[in-house]
Amino acid sequence: MRTVFMVAEKPSLAQSIAKILSKGSCSSRKGLNGACSVHEYTGSFMGQNVRFKMTSVCGHVMSLDFIGKYFVEAKGCDYVVLWLDCDKEGENICFEVLDAIQPLMNKSYGNDRTVYRAKFSSITDTDICNAMNQLGEPNRNEALSVDARQELDLRIGCAFTRFQTKYFQGKYGNLDSSLISFGPCQTPTLGFCVERHDKIQSFKPEAYWVIQAKVSSGKDSPLTLDWDRVRVFDRDVGQMFVNMAKTAKEAKVDSVSMKEKAKQRPLALNTVEMLRVGSSALGMGPQHTMQIAERLYTQGYISYPRTETTHYPENFDLKGTLKQQANNSFWGETVKALLSEGINRPRKGVDAGDHPPITPMRAASESELGSDGWRLYDYITRHFIATVSPDCKYLQTTISFSIATEGFTCSGKTLISAGYTEVMPWQGIAQEEALPVCERGDTFTVDEIKLLEKQTNPPDYLTEAELITLMEKHGIGTDASIPVHINNICQRNYVTVESGRKLKPTNLGIVLVHGYYKIDADLVLPTIRSAVEKQLNLISLGKANFQQVLQHTLDIFKRKFHYFVDSIAGMDELMEVSFSPIAATGKPLSRCGKCHRFMKYIQAKPSRLHCSHCDETYSLPQNGAIKLYKELKCPLDEFELVLWTSGSRGKSYPVCPYCFSNPPFRDMKKGMGCNECTHPSCQHSLNSLGIGQCVECETGVLVFDPTSGPKWRMACNKCNVVVHFFEHAHKVQVSQDSCDSCEASLVIVDFNKTRSLLPDGETQHTGCVFCDPVFQDLVELKHATMRHPMHRAGGARRGRGKGRGRRPVGRGNPKKPKDKMAALAAYFV
Repeated sequence: MRTVFMVAEKPSLAQSIAKILSKGSCSSRKGLNGACSVHEYTGSFMGQNVRFKMTSVCGHVMSLDFIGKYFVEAKGCDYVVLWLDCDKEGENICFEVLDAIQPLMNKSYGNDRTVYRAKFSSITDTDICNAMNQLGEPNRNEALSVDARQELDLRIGCAFTRFQTKYFQGKYGNLDSSLISFGPCQTPTLGFCVERHDKIQSFKPEAYWVIQAKVSSGKDSPLTLDWDRVRVFDRDVGQMFVNMAKTAKEAKVDSVSMKEKAKQRPLALNTVEMLRVGSSALGMGPQHTMQIAERLYTQGYISYPRTETTHYPENFDLKGTLKQQANNSFWGETVKALLSEGINRPRKGVDAGDHPPITPMRAASESELGSDGWRLYDYITRHFIATVSPDCKYLQTTISFSIATEGFTCSGKTLISAGYTEVMPWQGIAQEEALPVCERGDTFTVDEIKLLEKQTNPPDYLTEAELITLMEKHGIGTDASIPVHINNICQRNYVTVESGRKLKPTNLGIVLVHGYYKIDADLVLPTIRSAVEKQLNLISLGKANFQQVLQHTLDIFKRKFHYFVDSIAGMDELMEVSFSPIAATGKPLSRCGKCHRFMKYIQAKPSRLHCSHCDETYSLPQNGAIKLYKELKCPLDEFELVLWTSGSRGKSYPVCPYCFSNPPFRDMKKGMGCNECTHPSCQHSLNSLGIGQCVECETGVLVFDPTSGPKWRMACNKCNVVVHFFEHAHKVQVSQDSCDSCEASLVIVDFNKTRSLLPDGETQHTGCVFCDPVFQDLVELKHATMRHPMHRAGGARRGRGKGRGRRPVGRGNPKKPKDKMAALAAYFV
């Protein structure tokens, strides 16, 4: 029997698709890679009985450094069906998967086709079964356009980011950003925000004057009229018009017009509009909105959320989709009325050729979806119902008056039929006081005429919704990447999100954009990226050559990069005005191993130490607190150690500022603290304090934290596992001896006589924290999933736990280098 290997983009999708196609009869097991489940069943494929194997990837294959073992399930398979997301990024993952699995598959017979592509827009029985019956081929051109975009963004972004970050972080101490990043899309996005900021700053208010007139007729309420000239910018001219109007005691009706108008129902919903509404109406950031939409999609509640299309295809089952909402307590009655009276055909929108508009695919309740999930689903459903509802109709009445020589008007709206605003009431016609009944030639008494002084107002900061509109207009990013670019400029501390989801640029964001304008405006203007996006789109259509577009764009930015480097002084002049030199920033903390003077600790992101005497800066671990570690020194370089801690409930470990960036041994990497150092005799190293293999991750070691008393603990030097033990012990030490059973280092525990938790009142005991029954009740692992077999519920049992039977942890014997330079030389060999 032949085998069909099927791959989806997420584990949940793989499970849903397999259940639909197998009609619920599939069996599931953990995959051989230990990461993704495999769902198996038998069925028919291309007229033959076959065995199906359905699994998934976890994002982009290459970005996760996937190796052969992740697709061993494909070994010996005859066909592959690709169920990746149906957009350009999905096509790209298709070919990444094919590159990984085709060498493992059986050879095809003759010219037999073995690769198939499923195209679907929702996780419904109908859509999935139709996709299986109409299999196509993956689109190589669309995949190449994604390859080109990724390579361009990576190479251009890395070059500029690395240069900017090293240049400015070495000079200024209060930038408050761990990375001074540049991105071909990210930077123009920031440019829009700073452009609005500049308009606000340069705005000069200007006084203007308007005439306000109030008239009345009998018992009717007074009417406030609008001046036909709107406003004047000269007070004397305004006063002249007021004086002329005051000569009349009556206002004469010149005309009364009554027109029936319609407020059009919305176009079908696409991604950009959903992101705009998410920010402006629901108060959710674009990235958060997209994450919720993707979850609703994978759970089968809505159709695919990444689409540029606002037009439903002719064969779309609008009635069937609407019927599913008929029993909802909020809009069920409206839906039933539409179904009985007949639905309206949605307005003709834009067909981008990708996916149908975002649509609810099944009924749901708030208890199923949670707060934010329900709010987004609620909007998507109301929007869909609105697209098949009638337009909102109202009567607009306008009365024109003349007071002496000046013309005035008054208008009002009266609702005729609510139409689609019944389900989108926030767009409805506000209830207004009815205008008095009158006709041409009638007169009203003039109650008041006065001149009001007002001022022009500056524009407000861009909202996320307005920024999304600008990005779409100028072709910056795609419907999938727009939320990412906005999130990036927030994460980099280039803008802050203020009340009303307004984006206010920070000092750093402003200086960067002004610097780009000063050196090369093309780096921040949307024009170049917009042109590149057009070329990438031509690649996806097969109308442009991948290599030619790639090389041409890289050549342009290579020249721009060299010019930027040569002209960086122009941006530096702006930085000097806004930020403090690194030597003048921070507080003295620990001594430099070279000059033995105090280095300053700079707390602003990225936190680091700076020696002003040597003019050198040393990186530190991020996202925690840094303090001096007992004035102890590294035996290799004489630098005073510092202690990094994530808090009383987290973990802490000492760090040598020099070793952190200059690993002393060949088996060490940059960014390692003393808890990963393989120095053979240092009292702070892994060799001295390492206890045993981590019980959760494969590569970590549980290292004793000698600063944690009296609530002693050991923590994994790779993952977030923390083990609490021997609380209130007077002293805890790691022995040089190892456990005979599991090879973990033994621990020596001393208690005060009055607080001893050891049996028979003993005050000292040496044993294995994993295997010694004396220690069984004194060791507490933070999560049940992290527990050693000795400490699981149901009683102790002897045996080797996860990660046992390996080398004695922390007892390696690397050759001690003669000096630090020799160590560095050995590391770089």
